Amino acid sequence: MRDIIKLLPDHISNQIAAGEVIQRPSSVVKELVENAIDAKADVIQVVIKDAGRTLIQVIDNGVGMSKNDALKCFERHATSKVSDVSDLYSLKTKGFRGEALASIASIAYVSLQTRSDEEELGVKIIFEGSKTIANEVCTCAVGSNFEVKNLFYNVPARRNFLKSDSVEFNHILDEFERVALAHPDLSFLLAHNNQEIFNLPKTILKKRIIDILGKTSMEKLIPINEITDIVKISGFIGKPELAKKSRGEQFFFVNGRFFKDSYFNHAVNKGFEGVLPQKMFPSYFIYLEVDPSKIDVNVHPTKTEIKFEEDRSIYAILMSAVRQSLGKFSIAPTLDFDRETSFDVPFEVQKSTPSEPIINVNPDYNPFKPSTFSKSTNALVTSAFSSAIKSQGFGNRPIQTEEWESFYKIVENEEVESTDQIELNLEVEEKKTYLFKNGYLFTMVKSGMLIVHIRRAKERIIYDLIMSQFVSEALHTQQLLFPIEKSINGIEKKIWSGFQSMFERMGFISELKNDILEISGIPNWLNEENGLECIDHIFNEMSQRDVDKGEIAHFIGLQIAKSHAFSFSKKFKLSEAQILIEQLFQCPEHILTPKGKKILDTIDLNKLTETF
Repeated sequence: MRDIIKLLPDHISNQIAAGEVIQRPSSVVKELVENAIDAKADVIQVVIKDAGRTLIQVIDNGVGMSKNDALKCFERHATSKVSDVSDLYSLKTKGFRGEALASIASIAYVSLQTRSDEEELGVKIIFEGSKTIANEVCTCAVGSNFEVKNLFYNVPARRNFLKSDSVEFNHILDEFERVALAHPDLSFLLAHNNQEIFNLPKTILKKRIIDILGKTSMEKLIPINEITDIVKISGFIGKPELAKKSRGEQFFFVNGRFFKDSYFNHAVNKGFEGVLPQKMFPSYFIYLEVDPSKIDVNVHPTKTEIKFEEDRSIYAILMSAVRQSLGKFSIAPTLDFDRETSFDVPFEVQKSTPSEPIINVNPDYNPFKPSTFSKSTNALVTSAFSSAIKSQGFGNRPIQTEEWESFYKIVENEEVESTDQIELNLEVEEKKTYLFKNGYLFTMVKSGMLIVHIRRAKERIIYDLIMSQFVSEALHTQQLLFPIEKSINGIEKKIWSGFQSMFERMGFISELKNDILEISGIPNWLNEENGLECIDHIFNEMSQRDVDKGEIAHFIGLQIAKSHAFSFSKKFKLSEAQILIEQLFQCPEHILTPKGKKILDTIDLNKLTETF
């Protein structure tokens, strides 16, 4: 039998390794910046062009390399950080595998200029697909200067799978922020397409967080500190008002290394239990210090997953530390045995507006007058209506007396011989509409009962009006008496500056001043309050997913419609029901929202009779 197993050439094995280590341009940024930190640099500059497709340049003032080390560093498994297997369990550096530079050089044009403090001249090395193109002496500053050009030029399938520039640059921002937050004692600069995004001087941790999140977060950070034999916990957690509907501002670090852990995230959420409303996620910047021998960082190529030997104990300590910090600042619920517990109001209803109860009294009611309804008929109608509502998922509250009125008119004076065959008179003289839980409209139609989702109906109506106006002209803007100042971070700044002309056409008039967005006008569909909420929703959505340039107008229009519809539904009055329904049916598409969710449905009364 002939031999079929063979050793792969170095350039192929390097490309395979690159598939694990270098997933996108942000992976290159992460590896090069971490190498700069390991080289004891205290000033690191990152220059990006075209979201990393064209250029990724990382300049540091670290110790630099000799000529021989500059060549060796591109060899696979070449490292200065591990010499024995025991070193893997006492790691204090970022990198240690020695795969990153070899992987990068196999899929890009790489240029390195480096010089150590001991030498007067440096060395310049150029790689093209793992092949050395140049190796010469040069004049350069102490430290290293890496340039990575045309990433994935020889792996077109990988290059084609890259997302849009905005999405890929958001990933670079994520990696940059993680490293910058882990090392506030270092100076960082990030520029994209000749535009400075971040310029972070050396500072303390809280100032570094504020520099990244924005100045509005200054008063919303709570320190967290706990020292035990197992773990030392430090950092900051955000007050409830800093919570968001997405998980964007959640950071864990262990021994200066960023990591992700759903188990510890659950501990933090448990610590916030009873403080945050539902579907809101807390912000936190938590730093753990653990004995390196009790963690394993070598479980994933990107080193973002870490195994902890005493994870259960750390979970309990972390949850307790969060609750303790919230309690110190009078944010968490406290126990007071002298207080009457009946006055405790749940968090979900603390901000709700109390409504005056409505009591309906029938002055003509005579308890001694025989009822025109038999018990069986009343029970039948009650069951039918209740089942209809429950089948649509609209809750289980008892239906009020006035809500049966239309059904009483249908079955009044009708004799019911058998519950198996019921014939209902659908000729209703007066069509009435009922408001259910301020969210749904019930009205009788010829085929049965029509149910309308109020907020979704308004969203469809406004969206259609916005897009029909947008085709011919810019949306009307209402000027604000006093401009609104909103602090924004690097990602939000990139989003706004990249699509500012489209935002203006959609009615948002603003001016960007460093990390402050000054808003002087908003679309006339919004007010000052929901205008800011609309902008927050736009930022959250666009920072989490790719929005195609051709769809940006539809996306912004939808967010405006959603914000308007939400405010409208909270103040909806039953007198507006008929107008709302008429406007809805004038829309070309009145069954589904722009996102494909159902707006209305009909309950066929004939199907209800079959149930009994």
